[in-house]
Amino acid sequence: MTTALTQGLERIPDQLGYLVISDGAVLASSGDLENDEQTAAILSELVATACGLRLQRGHDPPFKRLSVVFGEHSLLVTVSGQKLFVVKRQNHVQEPVAV
Repeated sequence: MTTALTQGLERIPDQLGYLVISDGAVLASSGDLENDEQTAAILSELVATACGLRLQRGHDPPFKRLSVVFGEHSLLVTVSGQKLFVVKRQNHVQEPVAV
């Protein structure tokens, strides 16, 4: 079921699943990340650690998006307010062009 919270996530090309996280709790999930509380906890901790790498003073996180790239897929984390929006996307590996 599409809600205002997830409607944009479901339209992302090549997405294999998504999580919406707030305070470490899963608010919404789908696909490969359906009810994946372990991944939610790990990514919440990763974002908290990355927020500790502040190069400038301020209240906003030092980044808007964090990408964790694996061989066949990537986890793309977007911080918006108090929520983390995580999308698992298929990577397209391009073969090198022989000249």
